[in-house]
Amino acid sequence: MPKRAKKNEEGVDGESDNGTAAAKKEKKGKEPEAPILYEDPPEKLTSKDGRAANMKITSWNVDGLRAWVKKNGLDWVRKEDPDILCLQETKCAEKALPADITGMPEYPHKYWAGSEDKEGYSGVAMLCKTEPLNVTYGIGKEEHDKEGRVITAEFPDFFLVTAYVPNASRGLVRLDYRKTWDVDFRAYLCGLDARKPLVLCGDLNVAHQEIDLKNPKGNRKNAGFTPEEREGFTQLLEAGFTDSFRELYPDQAYAYTFWTYMMNARSKNVGWRLDYFVLSSALLPGLCDSKIRNTAMGSDHCPITLFLAV
Repeated sequence: MPKRAKKNEEGVDGESDNGTAAAKKEKKGKEPEAPILYEDPPEKLTSKDGRAANMKITSWNVDGLRAWVKKNGLDWVRKEDPDILCLQETKCAEKALPADITGMPEYPHKYWAGSEDKEGYSGVAMLCKTEPLNVTYGIGKEEHDKEGRVITAEFPDFFLVTAYVPNASRGLVRLDYRKTWDVDFRAYLCGLDARKPLVLCGDLNVAHQEIDLKNPKGNRKNAGFTPEEREGFTQLLEAGFTDSFRELYPDQAYAYTFWTYMMNARSKNVGWRLDYFVLSSALLPGLCDSKIRNTAMGSDHCPITLFLAV
C-alpha cells in the first residue's frame, strides 16, 4: 500500500532522457501536497495454479556499472540473491569491467554486450547461476545491434531476453528510429515465442498508461510517454505478451522504477515505471510475483524482481 511522506515542495515532470526534468512550480498560496510513496508488499511465492516459485530473476538499469559498483550495488544483489541478474545501461566496455563483478563466484556464467561505436554508451549484461543452453546478442539487425542493447539466453523451459530499449531522446530526435526498433524487436520476440515461451526484462523506456507515471499530462510530448511509444508497447502486449506487474496489480498507482536525479524527484516519488517483466502467455500460470524494489539505491532506476514457477 502507498504511504504518505511528510512534505512535498513542488511537482516535477520527470523526463526519461538521461535524467533530465522540467520543473513545474506550485501556484502561489497553494499548500504543497505530501508525496504518496509506494510500499513494496510482501512476496507471493506461489503461482495461481499452486506451484512454488523456483526461478527468481532481477533486472536493474544501473546507469553506469562502475559507479553503481562503487555505490555498493553488489551488496544489494547478494542480499536479493536472484538466480539470474540482468543489468542495463552498463556504459562500460568489457575490458573495463570492475573485478568486483567479473569475479563474483555466485554467478559463474556472465555475459556482456556493449556499444560498438560509442564506448561508455548503452550496454547490457546477464549473470547466471546456471549455465544457459545458448546465448545470443542483438536481434539480428545491424542497425540495432551495434548499440549493445539485447542479450538472449535459452533455458530448458523458456528464453530470457534482457533489453535496454532506445530512448526517443530529448526533442524526440530518435522517435522515428524508436518506432522502427519497436516493430523489429516485436518481430524478434514473436519469433522466439514461436519456439518456446519467453521472459522479457529491462528498461523498456516507456510508461504504458497514465497510471505508470506521476505527471502524465505534462509529458505527452516527452520521450517515454508519446502516443507512438505507448502504442508500440500496446502492440507488443496484443502480440501475446503480458506486463507481469499490471497482471498482478492492475490498479496500483505510485509504483515507479525511475526518478530523475533533479528536483528531489525520488524523495517526492515523482517517477515513471519504465522497467518491466513481460511474459509470454504460456508462462502466466506460473507467475508468482513481480516486485518493484524501490528502496534499493545506487541508480536513477530501482531494481525489479520476478518470481516464477517454471
